[in-house]
Amino acid sequence: MAFRPEDRFVWDYWIVRNGADYHMFFLNAPRSIGDPELRHWNVSIGHAVSRDLTTWTELPPALTPADGPAWDDYTTWTGSMIRRPDGRWMLFYTGTCRAENGLKQRIGAAVSDDLVRFERLPENPLLQVDTRWYEVLEANLWHDQAWRDPWIFRVPGDERWHMAFTARGLEGPAFGRGVVGHATSPDLVAWTVEPPLAAPGLYGQMEVPQIFERGGRWYMLFCLAHEHFEPAYVATGRPGVVTGTHYLMADHPLGPWRLPEDRFLVGDPVGRLYAGRITEAPDGGLVFMGFENLDGDRRFVGGISDPLPVTVLTDGRLQVDASRYGIEPAARSGE
Repeated sequence: MAFRPEDRFVWDYWIVRNGADYHMFFLNAPRSIGDPELRHWNVSIGHAVSRDLTTWTELPPALTPADGPAWDDYTTWTGSMIRRPDGRWMLFYTGTCRAENGLKQRIGAAVSDDLVRFERLPENPLLQVDTRWYEVLEANLWHDQAWRDPWIFRVPGDERWHMAFTARGLEGPAFGRGVVGHATSPDLVAWTVEPPLAAPGLYGQMEVPQIFERGGRWYMLFCLAHEHFEPAYVATGRPGVVTGTHYLMADHPLGPWRLPEDRFLVGDPVGRLYAGRITEAPDGGLVFMGFENLDGDRRFVGGISDPLPVTVLTDGRLQVDASRYGIEPAARSGE
């Protein structure tokens, strides 16, 4: 069954595998706050473990906002997890502070020997906005300074580590500046900001990116709400103006990235599932999991879906069976 703690709202998540165990880290907030929109400002990073991606056992929280004045004393938001060459685990995450009313985002990390107890790096924050390629807070253009959702990946033949993250570029209309940012590092601590990995010019933001390879092709997942599409694109009547998880395809992890004809992966006008990620299941197949966002009456749910089967079509497009949520597949074989 889906992961839905009775006493908490749950949303963005990420998974790392350690042997036969899948460790899921997720954003959560107490349901006692009432309004689910307040969850963003009452957040901590939860932790659960599973052998089958379906039955979960909760562990102690991984990370909470810092005590006292700090760059992350207000929120600890979405990130990712990797294992370093020395065997230690690194939890990358997004932080904001109370002194800035949570409007400016930064990226930092915490380390662990056992995936249970985490210690913040003294070098934090590791990554801050670089004005050469990325937009700073401009209230007349966007509601925050986007610099969040770090995803760490490797590039074949490259000894550096790479980070993809949610950001906004410097050019174009307000609702066309959403990009996936890029940074590189030799050691996972000292990072160099690079130009964006992907800048389609179609979105106000490209949230929760994930980059992975399957069958020699590379995929970049991201999500956004339908109201964050660039209006000129919406006016063309092209497909894919839905709330949910979208994706790009490439022959190399650094691009160039292209939109599939379907223009999205799992989405609908309501936005039943959001911030989806794809994971390799115990049997070697791919599954999609998203957070349960809104129900048919547009009420916030707050849980993580069961794994949904993913099919890779002959042309490389991805197809997800999300019919149990009343969502039609974007990609169909033969189209």
